[in-house]
Amino acid sequence: MSTPGAPTPGAPSARASLPPVPGTDASQAGAGSLAVRRAVHQLVCRAAHGGAQGCRVLDVGGGSGVWAVPLATTGCSVTVVEPSPDALASLARRAREAGVSHLVTGVQGDADSLADAVADASADVVLAHGVLEVVEDVPATLAALVAALAPAGALSVLVAGRAAAVLHRALAGRIADAQHVLTDPDGRVGPRDPLLRRFDVAGIEAALVAAGLVVQLVQGDAVVSDLVPWPVLETAPGSAAALAELELHASCTSPLREMASRLHAVATVAPRP
Repeated sequence: MSTPGAPTPGAPSARASLPPVPGTDASQAGAGSLAVRRAVHQLVCRAAHGGAQGCRVLDVGGGSGVWAVPLATTGCSVTVVEPSPDALASLARRAREAGVSHLVTGVQGDADSLADAVADASADVVLAHGVLEVVEDVPATLAALVAALAPAGALSVLVAGRAAAVLHRALAGRIADAQHVLTDPDGRVGPRDPLLRRFDVAGIEAALVAAGLVVQLVQGDAVVSDLVPWPVLETAPGSAAALAELELHASCTSPLREMASRLHAVATVAPRP
């Protein structure tokens, strides 16, 4: 696996039309940590250099466009598959305000109906952020995501982390809930848990490999930031920038990586023998 956030040797640099890392300001916090945004940006840059038509991105469960609109401003064509009509309306408005309506397509649907929403092998980069923890059938969902990938494409998944859920509940005094998340096969608090599962590093790697993918990267997202009180960041000058730098390094440092609120993985289709 490559080092999170580090350029791959021999990989092309971004085109002049692509900003260094889209969404590095605080307004894009919903698009993940700097480590996650940097990794996705590298995928987009490689795809843009590798094809004549620019990078084609499929964002499954992409909501109102927290990823789609910034990526479209770099020249990507982005298709967002999203079940909520309200989110799709917000996506259209944000794309229009950003001047990228011609590059953003919203399709009402979900991971279960992905084959009806998009053509096979139609995306250079597929984003499935916050998807695998809420779908009924992870292998079937991954198979649909893989089918949408072009031969040299890459899949980016962002999933809820089990260890962080245990830690956060224990620190909040919810010891029984922490124990349940730790021992439950799916990392759930109970039947009322809004998530169907949480992942550890081994679990997300195993799921991706079983789908016929080669895991290129697993890193943490929100390793320590969810533990830092916001008043500290608001009152201490430079603390927000320092925290972002700490997050970047902690994202690939074990065992801190395993304690992240979310785990980010990048995988590519395994070459055929």
